[in-house]
Amino acid sequence: MQPMQHQAMGYDRASTMFSPDGRLLQVEYAKKTVRLGNTAIGMVCKDGVLLVTDKRIADKLVVASSIEKIFQIDKHIMATAAGIMADARVLVERAQGKAQENKLTYDNPIDTFVIVKDICSLKQMCTQSGGLRPFGVALLVAGVDEDGTKLYLTDPTGSYYQYQATVIGEGENDIAEKIHKEYKESISIQDGLKIATKAIKEFLGENFDVQRIDAAAVYSEDKTMKKLSIEDIEKSLK
Repeated sequence: MQPMQHQAMGYDRASTMFSPDGRLLQVEYAKKTVRLGNTAIGMVCKDGVLLVTDKRIADKLVVASSIEKIFQIDKHIMATAAGIMADARVLVERAQGKAQENKLTYDNPIDTFVIVKDICSLKQMCTQSGGLRPFGVALLVAGVDEDGTKLYLTDPTGSYYQYQATVIGEGENDIAEKIHKEYKESISIQDGLKIATKAIKEFLGENFDVQRIDAAAVYSEDKTMKKLSIEDIEKSLK
């Protein structure tokens, strides 16, 4: 049965309705939204974990520094997203609240996996509840906690996967191929930044501008997130 026939029969009208071949079409549409979103790259490095993303500045009159695509969840955890950024904001704010609650209750920094599991529980609920739609966003959640350095991908279904390095958003396949070739577990954050920025530059071509890049890292030494400067990004492109 062709996809258009599914739509005509109404199988894509609700996220709770399975098509005859066992697919949740609204969830698949949400995944497509992610693939059309801005590019985001995550890498686990020997000295921490790195996130690099394309801000995708649509208007030259927009103040580039006002666009935030990498969010701090706690001192030692950060996240970025591809897809509908308004959806991402809701999930990030939920995660920030969860981290603060854990700190107040237990006087300890929250584990990265606990944040990921909570985000995915909400995402999954929206795939089986009437009157809701799936979150049209995938999140990369990166952190350094007592168990070490971690990078997770959460998709619109509520599934999560732990990675050494991964890519979401526009150009996912092309950039992932480059990452697979050049990534090594022994690379530093500085080297990882070079790989990521050059991969994005190669994909964007004439549309590339260093102002489009947002990058941040959580360092293993002090378990603290730090935004990387434009100077750091420019240096990585040389």
